[in-house]
Amino acid sequence: MNTSTLSEAPSPTRVAEQTALSVLLAISFSHLLNDTIQALIPSLYPLFKQGLSLSYSQLGLITLTFQCTASLLQPLVGHYSDRRPMPYSLAVGMGMTLIGLLLLSRAHTFPMVIVSAAMVGLGSAVFHPEASRVAHLASGGKRGFAQSLFQVGGNAGTSLGPLLAAAIIVPRGQGAAAWFSVLAGVGMLVLWQVGGWTSRKLHSIARQPQHHASAAPAPFPQATVIRALAVLVALVFSKYVYLTSMTSYYTLYLIERFGVSVQKSQVYLFVFLFAVAIGTIAGGPIGDRIGRKKVIWVSILGVAPFSLCLPHAGLTATIWLTVAIGMILASAFSAILVYAQELVPGKVGMIAGLFFGLAFGIAGLGSAVLGRVADSVGIQAVYQFCAYLPLIGLLTMFLPDVESTD
Repeated sequence: MNTSTLSEAPSPTRVAEQTALSVLLAISFSHLLNDTIQALIPSLYPLFKQGLSLSYSQLGLITLTFQCTASLLQPLVGHYSDRRPMPYSLAVGMGMTLIGLLLLSRAHTFPMVIVSAAMVGLGSAVFHPEASRVAHLASGGKRGFAQSLFQVGGNAGTSLGPLLAAAIIVPRGQGAAAWFSVLAGVGMLVLWQVGGWTSRKLHSIARQPQHHASAAPAPFPQATVIRALAVLVALVFSKYVYLTSMTSYYTLYLIERFGVSVQKSQVYLFVFLFAVAIGTIAGGPIGDRIGRKKVIWVSILGVAPFSLCLPHAGLTATIWLTVAIGMILASAFSAILVYAQELVPGKVGMIAGLFFGLAFGIAGLGSAVLGRVADSVGIQAVYQFCAYLPLIGLLTMFLPDVESTD
């Protein structure tokens, strides 16, 4: 009996792998909660537009405030955490998001909405770089899979936000947004446990002799790294300006062009964002197998045929086209992020903060600019312009093959 029991005991390696997977699932779940809350902001735009008589430009400024608050601070948080990791900052970031949500539920003036959006953005700035670092620590070498699993939680949350808004907030009004504070509270509890695991993991790594060895040399000359990072920035620009046209204005586009109801438009937005979540979870593991550069090629440039058809399609075709666009385009970010981390080794937090910050900042600026375009020439013109953005994916030809240097 004792022999059987001993033979069935899990090995230390297997226990470590199980612990790492549980941590990845925990931060993915927390990302889901965090981004569900954040997705309530654009989901509330139809209510803000009607109740506060806001213009498209003002709606764009709300997104700009939220995205820029997050984007400007994330690289700084990531750089600091590379030097002095802050495991429990994850729970603090979720707490800031909770405060922003409660303020949002009571905001009845445009300036108050701006302040609420800024607080939610601040929570994102603290959450994302450290969460990406945790994904790297728990990856077991499968970096693309780890980042995709982390990202898919966020994408799933972004897709659930409009659906929950349609079911809960739209029928009951803006004040019902406060009900989602329960999600933030759950997230804080989960992230406090993750912080404990991260603290123990970092302590264990610090005790290993190889931890004190000199850093590995950069795999490419500085000029090559700078050129590659510039290309990646252009690709992030293409991806997130197009995505912000969908997340910020897709519901309004459907309402204006096809005359659908507010609730139906939220459901169609959920369909698109659910497709984004599916594409996200696929991109990382595929990149681990076939190379991240190939995934970047397909995920950016491959969207072009669908985006070019979208402004000319009927309602049913529009829904199917956006599903294809969401699935293909979403596979890009995990591949881009891990590619950049391999391009600049030893700077996991800074690179994560930089690219999450770029994603938020570009999306915010794009939303503001597209809002002005919509005010000037109409919402349908926005999608005719954005249709050409995926062609920027041709710049992928200038990226070096990072995987060959691993």
